[in-house]
Parts: sequence; C-alpha cells; structure tokens
Amino acid sequence: MNRLSGLFHNDYWRYLMGAIGKPSHFIGYWGDGDCTKTLSRLVPDYCIRQGKLSEWAIASASVLTADRVTLNACGRFGPTDFPGDAWAAVEAQQLRLGRDPFGRVPLYWMQLRETIWFSTQMQLLLPLIASSQISPIALHTYACFSYVPTPLTPIEQIASVAAGSEMIWEIADIKDLPKVRSLPSAWQEAPQLLRSEDEAIAQLQRLLQQAIDRQVADLPIDEPVGVLLSGGIDSSLVTALLVKAGLQVRAYALDFGVEAYSELPYAQQVADFFQIPLIRVAATGDAVLRAIGPTAKALDLPYGDGTTAALFLLKQAAAQDVRVVFNGENGDQLFAGWTNKPLIANGVYSAEHPAGGETFEQQYLRTFQRFYGYEKQIFSPQMLDRIQSHDLSVYLQDAIDPGCLSKRCPSLLARLRRASLMLKGAQNIQPRATALAFACGLWVRSPFCDPDLTDWTFQLPGELLLQGACEKYILKKASERWLPPEIVWREKRGMGVPLKVWYYREFWAAIGDRLNPNVLRSQNCWQPHLADSMLSGQLGVTMRDRYIGNNLWLLLMWQAWRTEVLGEIPVKRSLDHVFWLPPAIGQRIWKYRRRLTVDC
Repeated sequence: MNRLSGLFHNDYWRYLMGAIGKPSHFIGYWGDGDCTKTLSRLVPDYCIRQGKLSEWAIASASVLTADRVTLNACGRFGPTDFPGDAWAAVEAQQLRLGRDPFGRVPLYWMQLRETIWFSTQMQLLLPLIASSQISPIALHTYACFSYVPTPLTPIEQIASVAAGSEMIWEIADIKDLPKVRSLPSAWQEAPQLLRSEDEAIAQLQRLLQQAIDRQVADLPIDEPVGVLLSGGIDSSLVTALLVKAGLQVRAYALDFGVEAYSELPYAQQVADFFQIPLIRVAATGDAVLRAIGPTAKALDLPYGDGTTAALFLLKQAAAQDVRVVFNGENGDQLFAGWTNKPLIANGVYSAEHPAGGETFEQQYLRTFQRFYGYEKQIFSPQMLDRIQSHDLSVYLQDAIDPGCLSKRCPSLLARLRRASLMLKGAQNIQPRATALAFACGLWVRSPFCDPDLTDWTFQLPGELLLQGACEKYILKKASERWLPPEIVWREKRGMGVPLKVWYYREFWAAIGDRLNPNVLRSQNCWQPHLADSMLSGQLGVTMRDRYIGNNLWLLLMWQAWRTEVLGEIPVKRSLDHVFWLPPAIGQRIWKYRRRLTVDC
C-alpha cells in the first residue's frame, strides 16, 4: 500500500488504531479439559474465545473472531509473509505456535499434565506454577550472552519458541515433544552479488522508501508519531524518511547528564535540519537507578544490556505524546555496523584470543564480551557442578554452523551478519525493544526489520558494506540523498551509557544492597563478593576497565528480575563489603589490598 492509498483509508485505520488501543499480550491453552475458569482468573479483563471441536481457549484484549490469535509489535494489520510477529493457531487436532524470523514478539509455552499453556508474556504463565525453579543452565547462558537464548527461559518449567520457527502439537501425541519446523527465510548469500555501487545505491534507496511506506500506510497524517533519535545514521535516516512521508514527527533523545557520553548535539542537529521538535529525556544516574525495578518488570525476561533502563525512560516519555514510536534498530545487523566489525577485527582474528585450540564457536562466544571464560571466578561451587558439562556453543549452531553455512553464506561477513540477525537481533535487541514499548503502551516499529530489504542485503559484497574503517558504507552513500554529509559521515560509537561513572557515585550503595554478599550466598549461584571482585580489579583489568559497565549491570538486572518478576523477598543484608562505606574510602581499601598483594 502506498502513502496515497494510506491517506485514502485514514478514517478506517484511525478506527482500527482506536479500537485496539494499547498493545496487549495473549494467553491460551489447548489439550485435555476445560480450563477457562483458570484462564479468566489469570486475565480477568481479556476477551476469551473458546473452542468447540476440542478443549482450548485463547484470551486477548482484542476481540477474537477466528481460531487463531496474532500479535504484531508494530500494530499493523496489513498482510505479510507470516500470520504475525507471534501467533497461536488451533485446529481440531492440532496446535501451532510460531514466531517470525525477526523475533519482535516472544512466545512461551509450558505443559501441565495433558494441557499446553502458551503466552506472549512469561509473567502470565507464572501463576500456573506452584514453585518456579530457576534454571542453572539458563543462568549460565545469560552470563555469556546477556540474554537467555531460545528455547530456554530462566524458569525450568517454561520454554520458548525460537524466532523463525513454528512448533506443532498433535492431540494424539500431546505427551510427546512437539514437532518443530523452520519457517522460510532468504537470509543467505545470493549466488550473484551486486558489484555496481551506483546500482546498489539506487536499489537501496528504493527499498528504504518502500519499507517506510509499508510502515506508515495505516497511520493518520494528523496524528504525531515518535522516533527514538540518537543522531546516528540509522535513526537519522528513519527520521528523514518519516518527515518525507508527511508525518508529524516528534524526536526523543537521552540526556545522561555526563557530557563525555552525550550524543545530544548530534540528535539536535538532525532535529534542527528537519525542523522537528526534540524532547530531551533525563536519564541521569539517579533516574536510571530508580528505573531498574520497573525496567526488569517491563522486560519480562532478564536482559543484561546497559541501555535497557535508559531506553525504558525514553519510551515512557514518548508514551506521553504518541501511540507509535519508530527506531533504527537492526541497521547494524543489516549493514555490517559496529556489531559486525568487532567480530572480525577483535573476535575472530584477535591476537588477544588466538585460534589455537579454539573452535569458531568458542571464538564467537568471546565476542559477546560478557562472562564467557570467567565461570570459575564468578559462580559458586554448587553452580559450577550444575553447569560443568553444559556446552554454550549449542545455542549458536543454527546461526553459525560452518557446515550448513558453507553453502548458504560462503563469505565470512555474510555468515556473521546472518548470525547477528539471528542471535543479537532476534533474541536480544528486537524482543526487548518490544517489551519496553508494550509496557509503556506503545506500538514500536523498526523499518529495518523489513523482509525485502533484509533479503536484498545478502546480495551485497563485503566491499560495499565495509570499506577500510568505514562501516555501513552503502547505507551511508544511499543516505546522502536525504541527510547532510556531516550527519552521514560522522563517526558513530554506539550508545554509551555512563554506567562506570555511576557505579562509583549514584549506584555505589545500591550495589551493596542489590548484590549483597548474604543475598548471593543464599542463592547458591554467584560468588558472594563478586561485585567487589569486579570493581576492585580482582577479576583482572579488562573486566574492571573495559567490560565492567554491561557486566555489572547484567548482575543488577538478574537480581532485579528475581525481585520484580518472581516476587522473591531477599534475605537480610550483611555488612561484609565495602559498599556501606563512602566510595572514596571503599576505593582506598581496594588500593591497600592491592599493595598487600604486591608486597606478598
């Protein structure tokens, strides 16, 4: 649908957008027995559609008119290659649960006797479990990836559906494991690569406009939309194309209150160029600290990326003005941005981690820059016993298996981009972006999650993606049509949250409270003095100076998730740590301990 036809149907789409209101999850069951009373207790405000040919029911805030329920993160109703971002379909003898390849909406399931329960939010399933058991295997993966990869969840009794797959249960085999089929995706390198730069630029410009047209066709032209603007090439380009499409655009940018980490000047430059308002959202250390609990609740699952609370604040602010917000997510995955470049320069070919004795999968695991390889230093003896035979590389196989990909993606860069889409995009960036938006009552749209655009990028040779030190080269060349050169060609460093600064200031006492040694002892998972070991340098200079930001945040979010989502009541705090002292004194103690170690 083009923009003109979208305007023609404005009244119709305004009715639909008004009818669905804020986004909401769905939950249901299928199997043996009538569980509608239980379902009603779980979601008393949802509409329930109950089956007639078999025992099943689905509940959603939207009116259900068929034996299938779908959820699209963006709120669009137009036809796609898949039923939605996540869906559940019931037939007389069969249940199908599926997700699209971009992974924008998660989907969970569990089995109680001969009934399958499913939902797009894990928290809706938790009341069905008498005693939730945290999975040590899931915790191990979280410490490596900063998210829990499918089909795992942090809860032993609940599993998840992988992005780009459909799980199928037959009523006759309900006690058996479901069948799993991969959905068609063209994320593989084209036999003939597009070598002409001029032709590639022209095709990319057309595809970008088509992607935006599809994303805005249903939006009323007189209703404002939001864009999360960092001033980088991806969000700036989305802003440009939204303005070009004739929408009323309001931009939202983060203000960390720390000048060295601020990208506000770049965001303001873009906003001024397009003459749109820029709303600055305060994300100071105190504001982010207060947001840790609500962010953990909103995310549903633990995510250890340090940007999550700041993005939650950003979406909270946007929700005061708009119902639909756009972002530039997936641009790095598609066009070999900073998420791909380090994989080649510092991961696969890094002198720091030479290939001697390591598999490709092991080298790839190091590129997540979390706790892989530190297990003996961070986990308790009890935890180590539970994970000693656990192979983390199994969660990479579908994405980077060299044997399968030698035919699908012969070049290394294509393999890495595909892996980044499947792992860091579909399992991390996209589902958490949706979760944060939904918690704020927003529909979130990611124009770079476009099937046609994504498939096309696998026609590009490496030299059109990375030219020397310049990443996303072809995207920048195509963007020159809509953006001034100083925006297109400025160096992008990625969103930098000043967590390390805050750990020694605003977060200091909270670390002693949330990562208290007595609390960690009681859980039998982590080393009790892990936070002290990380910040003082006992785990090494790299962990303290380079990785400390996201990795300490990973621990804080895990603890916040246990409190906010599982409802755990922490045990009494102990004082056998330095964080109850002023930061300056605590750091002096660390220096004194280091001197004693050297003298010995």
